Amino acid sequence: MLDTATAPSGSAAKGRSRREQLLAVAGRLFAERGYKSTTVRDIADAAGILSGSLYHHFHSKEAMVDEILRGFLDDLFGRYRAVVAQDLPPAITMERCVVASFEAIDRYTDAVAIYQTEARYLAQSPRFAYIADLHREFRDMWRGVLTAGVTDGSFRTDLDIEVTYRFLRDTVWVAVGWYRPGGALAADDVAQQYLTILSNGIVAH
Repeated sequence: MLDTATAPSGSAAKGRSRREQLLAVAGRLFAERGYKSTTVRDIADAAGILSGSLYHHFHSKEAMVDEILRGFLDDLFGRYRAVVAQDLPPAITMERCVVASFEAIDRYTDAVAIYQTEARYLAQSPRFAYIADLHREFRDMWRGVLTAGVTDGSFRTDLDIEVTYRFLRDTVWVAVGWYRPGGALAADDVAQQYLTILSNGIVAH
């Protein structure tokens, strides 16, 4: 039970809930229409409020997309770092990172779509400098896992690390374009299909 001295008041909890609702509306519009094409008025209209009321919760459209992306990226990279910190065999590390990626696509579908289409544009702003930093961390992490796997014999010795990294990155994250949360396949099911293809290929032996 929360300590009553630190528990949020009813109005604070309600305000946070409304804030989350507005972020969900904005995230959907940014993902569907694009960040640049979506206006504050579009978000307010979709949320059923006046544009001015939106500014009671957020200073700008930029602040909204920042919060959406940070929530997704902080969670994803927290999971990546936790997996890598366990110092598991490379094949298991790769498997768990792939699963974490698909679970992020399932949980943060709109945020992932926004990141995929808008990251390069947003990264030009100092506010979003963390995007480039995380991209480098992502690349170093995946390349490190692949290199370790080649070194210890878990992965084929003839792998081109850069090509394999790009293949993994693109085949996993492009799934946001077709994957639908609540569909016939759960995120973990899709992840396992991907991992099976990565491990065994598609040619019958």
